[in-house]
Amino acid sequence: MLKIEDLYVSYGGIQAVKGISFEVQNNSIVTLIGANGAGKSTTLRTIMGLVKLQSGKISLNDEILAETDTKRLPTEEIVKKGVSLVPEGRRIFPNLTVLENLKIGAYLRNDDLTEDLKHIHDLFPRLKERSWQLAGTLSGGEQQMLALGRALMSKPKLLMMDEPSLGLAPLVVKSIFEIIKEIHKQGVTILLVEQNANQALKIADEGYVLETGRITMRGTGRELLENDAVKAAYLGKKKK
Repeated sequence: MLKIEDLYVSYGGIQAVKGISFEVQNNSIVTLIGANGAGKSTTLRTIMGLVKLQSGKISLNDEILAETDTKRLPTEEIVKKGVSLVPEGRRIFPNLTVLENLKIGAYLRNDDLTEDLKHIHDLFPRLKERSWQLAGTLSGGEQQMLALGRALMSKPKLLMMDEPSLGLAPLVVKSIFEIIKEIHKQGVTILLVEQNANQALKIADEGYVLETGRITMRGTGRELLENDAVKAAYLGKKKK
């Protein structure tokens, strides 16, 4: 579904992403893990058209989204093609209601939202209960559910998530990952950036380790979970 080829991205002279290549197969869960500053968020933002690539190529279902000096689709066109991003920090609109936030996720649609809102409420019953509550008054876990629900309102084929468990209590983290698995079961392909490497790799079909803008390891989720270097660096376990 998604193909990244030799991607380079720089911020003000700093090379954030240094020639990475990877693929996301249809109906899979792929995770990018790594420390802060590894280039994970930059990669997602570049795919989404929010950051300009320096060189390389990004393709979705064999259609080029961005390529060095020749093509760069705007973000709204990328959304129309079935890509959605749950940003780091949730980025909800605190002074709007929960329902208004959800409807913003469908801002490019002109069809009826009734069935999709019902689907979101089935996934997140708490959001239905809080429909008329200001989003800024929700708990951290509820805000993350709202960010997920808002992204799903665009009916994406590829859902990208940037640190969905960040700052959440362990029980809420477990709930969020159960929801991610349920979204995947419903046919949505997922690209997940996550510092909670243990949880991310447990649900991932494939994983990539980013270090200072480069992919240093790749494998199935299980392979990376059992890799001694990954255990030492990201799972808090000592090498044998």
